[in-house]
Amino acid sequence: MNAAGSPTIALSPRIREFIAAPHYASLATTEADGSPRQAVVWYLLDGDELVVNSRVGRRWPTNLLRDGRVYVAVFDEADPMHWVGLLGTAEPMRDQPRAQADIAAMARRYEDAETAADSIRAFEQQERISFRIRVRAVHDHLD
Repeated sequence: MNAAGSPTIALSPRIREFIAAPHYASLATTEADGSPRQAVVWYLLDGDELVVNSRVGRRWPTNLLRDGRVYVAVFDEADPMHWVGLLGTAEPMRDQPRAQADIAAMARRYEDAETAADSIRAFEQQERISFRIRVRAVHDHLD
């Protein structure tokens, strides 16, 4: 069970293999007025959970701090109809060394070495926050 008391599910090998590739994800949160907000994000797979990261003060992390419910769609850029949806709960991780390590790992995952090094230097000047997303349901659209 996760911190919110909802069961965390184990990802199947097929889902894990797809998510392990460096695809982009669309992350949906809920605004204070109940309306949806989406953002395209980088992520890391850690066990059966996703880790996402942002600069503190942006809208989507502010939304997750208020309401941890989240839906993430991980999609194949070459075939956007090939995707996996993950319904979950996000737990904030405010520790700066951990948040900086997470965003550095993401930069190295998604960018070439030179660009990643530049990005990491820029991220080090920012206050960052990571969220660990505990998955409660999977919607498989890989076929």
